[in-house]
Amino acid sequence: MRDEEGTGVNVTAGARGRPRSEAVERAIIEGTMRLLEEGVPLAEVSIERIARTAGVGKAAIYRRWSGKEELFVDVLRAYEPEEPELPGTCLRDDLVVLLDSFRRRGVANQSSALLRTVHAQMKSSPRIWAAYDKLVIAPRRQKAVEVLRRGQENGELRADLDLELLHDVVVGPMLMRVVLRPEADLSEDLAARVVDLVLDGLRPVSSPAPRP
Repeated sequence: MRDEEGTGVNVTAGARGRPRSEAVERAIIEGTMRLLEEGVPLAEVSIERIARTAGVGKAAIYRRWSGKEELFVDVLRAYEPEEPELPGTCLRDDLVVLLDSFRRRGVANQSSALLRTVHAQMKSSPRIWAAYDKLVIAPRRQKAVEVLRRGQENGELRADLDLELLHDVVVGPMLMRVVLRPEADLSEDLAARVVDLVLDGLRPVSSPAPRP
């Protein structure tokens, strides 16, 4: 059975309601990763080559991505740990979950030579890195800044803090270990330890009770 775009991707009745277009997208992402696993450099992974490997037409790729830069970003997303759902209970809990997502991505990179290679190649390609920054890094940063903003509005943080700078202070220690010190410990309690260390100096100071 051919898919709705005539690309040759098989979709069986056992898909149980899964949209056929999702099967095509999955084939494209898996085909791209297959090329990378075979050692093809990012610079040599063209849309034509991806289409042949995935068994789809180029039009099927361009309907979903404007170019290979955006496609590479989605390929990485598919193989990295998923973005976390925030508990929304308090500032500390949200920050721990956010920071732990950085730790989990670091663990994934440590255990996958392929992911390390892809990340390194991305940084050497301005266009691919710009796409990754726009579609992944910037939204993650905005999400974290909004968490800090809510904490400020709720009185959990001092009102005079620069939230953009504070973001870097909170995230910096984890990025230091994940990016610059890949041999460093990434224990499961690291996010909580970092958040507690930082928040201890950022909470508003309660005014002393008036003397009777």
